[in-house]
Parts: sequence; C-alpha cells; structure tokens
Amino acid sequence: MSMTTTQGSAPEQTAAAPPSTPVAVSATQPTQTAPAAPPAAAPTAAAQPAGETPDQALARAQAAAQAKRLSEASGICEDVLAANPDYPAALALLGIISAMKSDLDRGVELMRKAISLRPGIPSWYAHLSSMCRNTYRMDEAVTAGQESIRLDPNNADHLVNMSLVFVDVDDRERAVACLLRALGLKHDHADGHLAMAQILLAQRDFMPGWAEYEWRNLTEAGKSTMPPMTSAHWNGMRIPTGRLLLVGDQGYGDTIQFARYIGMAAERVQDVVLGCSQEMGPLLANIPGVGQYCHRWNDVPGHAVHCRLSSLPYVFGTTPDTIPTRIPYLFANPERTAFWRERLDATLPRGLKRIGLAWTGRPTHPNDRRRSVRLARLLPLTRSGPAAFVSLQKPFPAADVETAKAFNGMIDLSADLTDFGETAALIENLDMVITVDTSMGHLAGAMGKPVWIMVPKAADWRWQLEREDTPWYPTARLFRQAKPGEWDPVLTRLTEALAAELRQSAVAAN
Repeated sequence: MSMTTTQGSAPEQTAAAPPSTPVAVSATQPTQTAPAAPPAAAPTAAAQPAGETPDQALARAQAAAQAKRLSEASGICEDVLAANPDYPAALALLGIISAMKSDLDRGVELMRKAISLRPGIPSWYAHLSSMCRNTYRMDEAVTAGQESIRLDPNNADHLVNMSLVFVDVDDRERAVACLLRALGLKHDHADGHLAMAQILLAQRDFMPGWAEYEWRNLTEAGKSTMPPMTSAHWNGMRIPTGRLLLVGDQGYGDTIQFARYIGMAAERVQDVVLGCSQEMGPLLANIPGVGQYCHRWNDVPGHAVHCRLSSLPYVFGTTPDTIPTRIPYLFANPERTAFWRERLDATLPRGLKRIGLAWTGRPTHPNDRRRSVRLARLLPLTRSGPAAFVSLQKPFPAADVETAKAFNGMIDLSADLTDFGETAALIENLDMVITVDTSMGHLAGAMGKPVWIMVPKAADWRWQLEREDTPWYPTARLFRQAKPGEWDPVLTRLTEALAAELRQSAVAAN
C-alpha cells in the first residue's frame, strides 16, 4: 500500500516513510512535546489503580502522547486528576496534550494552574509561552518565554521558541540574538537554523538566508519528505547527458512558487523528471523542460542527480533583484478552460465581475490556525457591490455551507476540482482571486491573475515585511494583519478596495 509523505506535493512512496517524531520543537509551530513528568510528592497509593503511582500513570500518558494516541493520553491524566485534583505534573501534561489536540485555551488554563502550584519548571514556562503565542496572548508569551530561559539559560529549544515570540512582536533583533545563542549551544539545531532563515529571507538578506534555509531538510518534518536517495545532489552544474530529478518536497504553495525555476534547471541538463503529488502533476507536467512527472517513488526512472524544488533559489543564487518574474509561468489546459467557461456562463449572473474565494488552507499546515478563517469573516465583501463569487475550496468546509448562500452565485465545486490543473482552468475564467495565505494565492499569482492575499502576522518569510506587493507575484496585492489574530481591520480594507474595484469596472463597462 502506498503512503503519502507528510508534505502536500512530494510523490508517494510505496515503501513506508521513516516515521516523523511526533513531539519535537519546530521553528514554525508551538512546542507541544510531552516531557516526562517531574518528580512530585505522591498522593496516597490507594487513589491509583492497581497500586500504580501517579508518576507511573503519567509515564504511560507521556508514551501515549508520543505515539499520538492523544485521547488515551488525556484519559490517563484525567484519571490521575480525578483522584488528585491539584497534582501539578498531571495538570501540566494534560495542558500539553490539550494543545496537541488544538485546544490551546484549555492548555493555557491547565499550564497556568500547574505553574501556580509548582513554579520553577523551565519546560512548563516554555510550553505556556508557545500556547500563549498561538492564542495571541503576546505579553504573557514574552514573559513566560523569558522565564523559561532565566531558569534554563542553556536550553537551545527554549531559545528558539523565544525567538518565534520576538518575531511576532516585531523584535527581530532580540529574535536573532536568541537564535545565535541557541546555535552556539547546539550548532546542528535544524529548527534554529530554519528560524534564522525565515528572518533573513523576510528581511531580503537572501544569500545567508538561502544557506540557512537548507537546514529545513534536517528538521523532523523535513527528514520525512524524501526517502534515502542514491543519486547525487544537484548543485546547478551542467550535465548535458544526464537526467535531473526535481522533487516537490514542500506544500502545494511552495511547489507552485518554486516551479518558476524548472525551466532554468532544464537548460542545464539533458532531461528533467518531476516528482510531485498526483494533484499537482497535471499542472506542472507541461512546463517546458519537463520530460515526465511521477507521483510514486517506485515509478521514478534512473537519474544522475536530484534536487528539491525548494532548493533551487539557493542553487541559482537568487537575490531580491534576480527573482524569476516571467509571469505567467503556469497555464491552464485550453479544453478544461473552455469547459469551466461554459459551466460558469450557465450558472453565474451575466455581466458581473467573477471573484474566486479561498478562506481555509490545509488543516495540517503548522500555521493554519493563524491563516485560515471562517467564511463568515468574508461576509463584508458581499456589500462591496454587484459581483459573483466562486468557491476555490477543496474540500468545502461543512460549517460554511449555510454562510455560502449569502455570496451571490457561490456553490460547492470541490468534487470537480480533482487536481490543480482543474483549479487552474477554473481560475482562468475568473476576474480576480481573494484568498488567505494558501496555495490559491500562489496559483493565481503564477498564472498572472489579479490576486489579493490576506496575510497573517507574523507573515511567512516570502511576503517579507510591511510591503503590500511582492516580487514573487507582480499581480498580487497583500492585505496584512497589523496585530496577530486581528482580521477585522484587514476585512475593512479589503471591502473598501473591492468596492473601489467594482465601481471602476462599472464605469469602464459604461
């Protein structure tokens, strides 16, 4: 049985991928580890089943959490707390497990209580800091993170997590200081190097940024994106008689962004084979220079060298002034474009601007909590003026079905958006796209369509700092959060901008 890799765009593997460590410090997501419970004064043994001590029970809970059996882990903690309501280690572990289950508010509450009962455990403050960061309690995130470092100043993981908090509050100088200290303590801290890369790239310091970005392949998430390779890693050299395997190793949006380099790579080798997901293949297979694409590792033909798509900016020494901007570089199939044109003409009101909407991304994305919104958040757009709205969601969130009725013309098209080639054909028939920071923004930008992207704070490195445009996609306009979690001001600006756009279109039509 085949098994997809952890990222959205890599080819499938017929041999099981090496398991990723389920609890690890990440440069892009909160620390949600399940540490061993610290020693405590044990309550009476009679309160524990079969003579098991609380710490023994919590060791079982930790093992279950490590294996991602989260319901089992939380159940064990609940049993301990039923007999001993104020047992700090059980409260702390249950708080961490709650965060792993995306119940961050409960995680914060439990961790606060654990710390109040037993202050001084550095890892608890680090966990609390990460939870607060991801629930936009930024002052508490800073305070708790600093306390974790005060208590354990030589802990590289805590320093990396603290750097993420400082980035969110726009204190990149202190973020860099934390990372330099962390990397001094642990030179091979891959998540620390990746966090440094994201700061450097956001600040347009590309050359050291790309070098640091290569460390993403050694993070726990990065290690699982490709099986062991027996071909050489490509360094950009010319191989006139050799085949190059390019692998879409990251998410869909990243693959689309870096696909602009495929033609450049093809000029230096005899042949290019593209390894990517089945959903992405039909879109990328027609890029000049691609001889074939494979979505299963066992189907990849022999090749002299390989390279991850996300390494191509580094291979080509990309600077802010040399980003390849030949737009469009992705094209929809003409026959599928005609199909969608006929379908939209038959179902949408005539004469209205057609606007594609995407409001959620892949739920497993580490930043999805920050970037995705409910469709109800976009309701102000319906008051901007006459327009027809087209859903680009796959899947279409069940919770948003009723809300969709308020958007003129919107229906669930997800069953027919079988791959990115179909989605591109649909977008080709739209006037513009409005989206959160997900693959739809990359796809519309790569096709040269006007696209407005709602960017959370802190923004992904590719959107850089403050600016409302982006050198990666000249037709894109960025609508950025000023504070983490605050979408209302963004929607106000979006609604006003759309109203102006619709007025201008109406004047031009007359």
